[in-house]
Amino acid sequence: MKLPIDKFKDLRTPFYCYDLSLLRSTLKVINDEIEGYPFVVHYALKANANPVILNEIVKTGIGADLVSGNEIMAAVEAGFNPTRMAYAGVGKTDWEIEAGIDNDIYCFNVESLPEMEVINEIAARKGKTAGVAIRVNPNIDAHTHRYITTGTTDNKFGIDIPVLDEVVEKAVSLSNIHLRGLHFHIGSQITTLEPFRLLCEKINELVEHFEKMGVNFEMIDVGGGLGVDYGNPEENPIAPFHEFFNVFKQGLKLRERQKVHFELGRSIVAQCGALISRVVFVKENSIKKFVILDAGMTDLIRPALYSAHHKIVNLTSQEQEQDTYDVVGPICESSDVFSNDEKLPITHRGDLIAVLTAGAYGESMASRYNMRDLPGCHFC
Repeated sequence: MKLPIDKFKDLRTPFYCYDLSLLRSTLKVINDEIEGYPFVVHYALKANANPVILNEIVKTGIGADLVSGNEIMAAVEAGFNPTRMAYAGVGKTDWEIEAGIDNDIYCFNVESLPEMEVINEIAARKGKTAGVAIRVNPNIDAHTHRYITTGTTDNKFGIDIPVLDEVVEKAVSLSNIHLRGLHFHIGSQITTLEPFRLLCEKINELVEHFEKMGVNFEMIDVGGGLGVDYGNPEENPIAPFHEFFNVFKQGLKLRERQKVHFELGRSIVAQCGALISRVVFVKENSIKKFVILDAGMTDLIRPALYSAHHKIVNLTSQEQEQDTYDVVGPICESSDVFSNDEKLPITHRGDLIAVLTAGAYGESMASRYNMRDLPGCHFC
């Protein structure tokens, strides 16, 4: 991504910098890959709901993947087409369901039988029919961090296959429910294609099974989860969309007029964002050197929450020699660490530091813990 360092020197840190040209290039690659195929891509607002980012995405005709009532309202305000909105989540409240029904969204990704019954009741009260896709837990291990694995039987998400027949039959019987299809999402930051191939096999089995029962689906939602390169973002600024979409082009046995829906978040926005911070102090004790930033886990929680590693760059050091530092924030928590034993050019108070690949689950997860200000944002 482009980082206009000269413009940063007088700006208050920390802030997020977004490279809109890289975002546009990423969106073009996605639309080029799906052209001519019955594929519909939804952007997962949970990754980053910055209005400027949403404005760029909505221009491309991509839909929205939503997980809260406020995300529904944000998508509507940004101009996303309701016929391309899908609303997921295990704990949809009544007002959130009402928001989806009032805005005629394409479907609710239903995660339990009680949820589907409530959606039917609310839709009946409003004199409407709600589109739903049943979220299936396929018990596929995505080989990612356990906090972002969502498709195994010990996760809270989806409906287990042994009870799926009952739930499908119930959906067909409800007068204010229109069953559109099946929904799957097996995890996030998946960096190998094998879990997606296994997912295709499971989907083919289920579609054939329900076809024999007389139930035909207009759509299959395969979720998202495609990972990005946190280690070498400059070399791989765009995720491997060609290989990803090819798995589904080759692996799914689609029926006539059946469409495949995708929910991509991280892979769209992660690489276009960086967290820019300033060194407050360089501290040394008997065993370590610390670079203490004015950014912390309140601005980017992924390292503290997931033990995630982001590439860290000193933007302003003129030193040729390197040293080893723990790069930490100012928050009163021992977990407020961006990286241990990070090799950087010799670093001084006042240097500008960039934490790369921070466009997804950075700004959107920021908090005001310790009564800190939320990070600002700038666009380049």
